[in-house]
Amino acid sequence: MKAFLDSRQTEHDPKYFMSSGAIAPNPEQPKRVEILSAGAKNAGCVLAEPTDMGIGHIAKIHSPQYLTFLENIHERWTRIPGGGEEVVPNIHPRAREDGYPRSAVGQAGYHQADTACPIAEHTWKSAYWSAQSALNGADFIAKGGQNAYALSRPPGHHAYADQAGGFCFLNNSAIAAEYLLANGMRPTILDVDVHHGNGTQGIFYRRDDVLTVSLHADPERFYPFFWGYEQEKGEGQGLGYNLNLPLARGTGDDDFLNALDIGLARARNFGSDIIVVALGLDASIDDPFEGLAITQDGFERIGARIASLGLPCLMVQEGGYISDSLGINLTRFLTGVQS
Repeated sequence: MKAFLDSRQTEHDPKYFMSSGAIAPNPEQPKRVEILSAGAKNAGCVLAEPTDMGIGHIAKIHSPQYLTFLENIHERWTRIPGGGEEVVPNIHPRAREDGYPRSAVGQAGYHQADTACPIAEHTWKSAYWSAQSALNGADFIAKGGQNAYALSRPPGHHAYADQAGGFCFLNNSAIAAEYLLANGMRPTILDVDVHHGNGTQGIFYRRDDVLTVSLHADPERFYPFFWGYEQEKGEGQGLGYNLNLPLARGTGDDDFLNALDIGLARARNFGSDIIVVALGLDASIDDPFEGLAITQDGFERIGARIASLGLPCLMVQEGGYISDSLGINLTRFLTGVQS
């Protein structure tokens, strides 16, 4: 299977993370790339460096104001007397329609949804090449390839058009889907991360040209808390083009696969001819976030079930944090897709 990874994606090395009022080491570590690349190679992937397809494809999803912020905010932050090493917001607007300040601190609050997306010196570079990995995977499939894996890190599905959040800065799956759409394909984004793909949902919520489906731990007591409920079906032209399948904490293989069948049926009825899998491996029973309980066998079954549609599949890496089974879970998923 063709796979894409740029070494510059490891330069983003976040330190700050706050959960339940406690500051802890950030779990979105560069070591994930080492573990996941080994897992991909064990599944027979040949990792290639992505070419630079430019910022224009990224700008079809993200506003130029937001991209300017991401590219420049850390340098501006370093000029604040007493400022921290990473850009972390401490104030947020009441609503997105509120004023847009000139202050770096104020803009951080506007463009960063939470404290789980600290921006450091190399964040923009890594996020840019993460998106290029996804774009190269999309281009491979648009030109006739069957399956491709983008080892996109940092991940992307919590990023909105103009807002970072939850370890995510650029929405790699959305950028890839937009590229496939522009190349005459009809994409479904199928998100199997343990967390709801709220940024992806927000980007396409009023559109009917991309179907968004998300299986995730019920957000009533789990990040991202405010999005991911069954009643969120899209708005306006997009009504009926968003499907959320929240699952009880601790859900295992069989119940996950039953919900997956509902999502795959929706993709068939959408007439999709390409599946973009937002591939979170943090649904694992071994993942430190402890949301769902998918086994190694389960990941292979999930990959095989998605492949049973007989459609090209672009897998874009989302979550999945350091555990003894992280790389194995990727190997098993990719093996299932190729079975």
